[in-house]
This record gives sequence, structure tokens and C-alpha cells, in this order.
Amino acid sequence: MIDSLLLIALPYVAIVVCIVGSVWRIRTQAFGLSALSSQFLESRKLLWGSLPWHIGIGLILAGHLIALFCPELWRSLLANPTILLVIESAGIGLACLSVVGLMVLFWRRLTSARIQAVTSVMDLVVLTLLLGQIVIGMIVALQYHWGAVWATTTATPYVWSLATLQPDVSFVADLPPLMKAHIVGAWLLILLIPFSRLIHIFTVPLEYLFRPPQKVVWTNPRHHEATAFLSDDEARRDFIKGMAALFVGGALLSVGALDKVFRFFFGPRLSPKEEAEIMGTRVKRLEATANEKKLELERQTSDYIFVAKLSELQAKEGKYFIDFAMCPALAFLDGNNLPNLISAKCTHLGCTVLNQVDSQGRILCPCHLSYFDIATGVPNAGAPAKEPLPHLPWAVMDESGKMVAHKSANGKIIGTAPAGNAESYSVFLAKHLAEESKA
Repeated sequence: MIDSLLLIALPYVAIVVCIVGSVWRIRTQAFGLSALSSQFLESRKLLWGSLPWHIGIGLILAGHLIALFCPELWRSLLANPTILLVIESAGIGLACLSVVGLMVLFWRRLTSARIQAVTSVMDLVVLTLLLGQIVIGMIVALQYHWGAVWATTTATPYVWSLATLQPDVSFVADLPPLMKAHIVGAWLLILLIPFSRLIHIFTVPLEYLFRPPQKVVWTNPRHHEATAFLSDDEARRDFIKGMAALFVGGALLSVGALDKVFRFFFGPRLSPKEEAEIMGTRVKRLEATANEKKLELERQTSDYIFVAKLSELQAKEGKYFIDFAMCPALAFLDGNNLPNLISAKCTHLGCTVLNQVDSQGRILCPCHLSYFDIATGVPNAGAPAKEPLPHLPWAVMDESGKMVAHKSANGKIIGTAPAGNAESYSVFLAKHLAEESKA
């Protein structure tokens, strides 16, 4: 209920209020849409606050937008570990830069009498919310590593589900509370745009690009003396040379980028053989999807899921299988020659854990380095995951289908598999046992 209110209702309210409120303010208060600069009242602290804040937050927002609109390109770029490390480090550095700038701006409004006179309650609310957003983002980046990658499979599809009017909160339902708070904070900022100085983001002065040229006359004597030796013709030639150098340099730098952009949007021209290979890949994906749906249907209609022969299970290497909930799970052999079935879905962010058992009897989640004890399911101290991996109830049957041993819903093992003929016994998940464990 709380997730639906904060992650579905709030976003739509924020977007509607932002659009309607901004249009109303633009039409009724056209002269109050700027950021209402206070540079004339105090400029020294503004320089040290505004510049790092805008540089830091601008680049951070650019990264968020790339991950939102080009998730596949972003993931392919971050598949390189070096690039991922650079991006993560740069993000934390830019967040620190933004916090420093924002703290200076906050201190400036609290300590300067002139600035206090033009400071409203909404200014302080927005500054506090912005500061909270950056700090929460830094904590998330430091505590839950590689968010630049996993956010494209959680936050990005969540936002697109809202944009397509098919809200699906399941993408972010399992995220840690800090990440949810970061998302809610973003919607609150959007909600406040029409009522604060943030509305100036809609007032990009594009008309400056098309207005008639203006001649600026400097009244500063030092500037006049420094430029007095230049004639109008010399100044015009220097300007033309500078613009030509800027154009040539920009053209050289953009050649490679434009080539990549063209290939990204229009794609290469494919030969018939390449088109056939792509079609074959699509067919394989459709077949994989169909097989997955068949498996899901089987799980819904079957009372038992075959896991493996008892003889196939090992103590140090688990065998993967899919449970009734279509989630990955692992089957091991315990010290009593009986199965040990445990979920392979990490309780942190849902990654699939590895099936190799280390010397301490633990399996590893490679996403954020949580170790789980296969006997108890409990994660190691200090791990990102806080909840243990649940064990699954099981049943061992002989060749005639008779149940010779099973693990009940309360974890109690009843029966045993006679030693010496493990090939004759099979391990199953029983639906009635799984439903008992849920109850």
C-alpha cells in the first residue's frame, strides 16, 4: 500500500501538478520565471557555491538521463569493468562537488542579511530537499555498489512503466529503503517546480541565438586601455580566426561521435547473410520465451517438480533448478545423504548466487559480495543482504513413486533414504509442502 502511494500515486500527482502549475505560472507570472539571481546582493559566496553545484548536478543528471533513455547503450558501455569503476568514482566525486556547492549556497542564505531579506520558506525547503537527495544518492552509491548498472534493470523500467501508463512497482519493490527514498525525493522535487525557483529550468533563453547582433561598450577604464591598441578590423579578424579554430576543433572532435550516433540510430547496412543471422537470433529468443512459458505452465499445473537424482547431488557444488515461483534455487547433499534445497535468489537485490561452496560452507552472491551459509541461509556479518536465503521443503521418492523421506514445512526431516543405492531415489519439490511453508 505504501509503495503504491509513494511510487505510483505520487509520481502521477507530481507530473500533473508540474505541468499544469508551470503552464499557469508561465501564463500569469511571465516576469517571475527566472531564478531571481541575488548576485547584486552578494557575489563572492555565490561564485564558490553556484559553480560547483551546477557543474556537479548537471553531469549527474546527464548520467541519469543516459541510463533512462539509452539503457542498452549504457549497459554495454559499463560492461567494461574499468569504465564502470571510472563512472562510479566520477559520480561520487561529482556528488561531493554538488554537496560542497549546495552547502555554500545554504550557508550564504542563512548568514547574509541581504540574502535573507529575499529568501522565502520555499527556498529553504528546496535547498534542504536537494541536499537530502544528493546525500542519499551518495550513501546508496557507497553502500550498494555498481548502481550505475543495476539501476537500468530496476529504476529505468519502473520510470518507463509510469510513462506508458502501465505502472509496475515490482521493478523497485525489493530495493532498499534508501533507494526508494531517493526515488520519492525526485518526485517531490518535480512536484515543487511550479512553486519555487526551480521553474527557471523551463526558461532557456533560445531567443538569444536569433536576436540581432549587439555592440557592447565597456566603461571600465582598464579594459578600454587594454584593448585600445586593437583597431576594429584587427578585432574582427581575431574574432573570425577564433570562431574558425573553434569550428574546426569541434568538427574534428565530433567526427567519431557523429559516426557512433549515426550507427546507433540508423544501424549498419546488413547483407542477406547478416539479416538471416539476426532473424535466427530472434527465432532463438522466441523459442527461449516459449520454453520459459511452458516451464511456467508446468509449474502451475504440476504437484511435484523433479530436481535431480539423489546420486547427482554434491556437497560442494549445487545443482540449479527452478522452483514453483519461477525463481532460481540450488540443491546440495547434506552430511546425512539427504537433499539440502535453498533459494538462489539473493535477498538483497535479487541476483542469482553462485553454486560453489567455499571452505566455510558458504555460497557467494557476486553482485554485491554477500556470503550465505548453506546450512542456515544466514548472510555474513556486514553483508549488503540482511535476510537469510530461505530453505525449501523437499521429498525423496523411490522408483515406484513412494515417498521415503521429506522435509516438512517447519524444517523437520521425516524418514531417510537407504544408503548404497542413491541412483534409485529422486528429489522433488512438492507443491503441498511449499504451500505449507508459505502458510
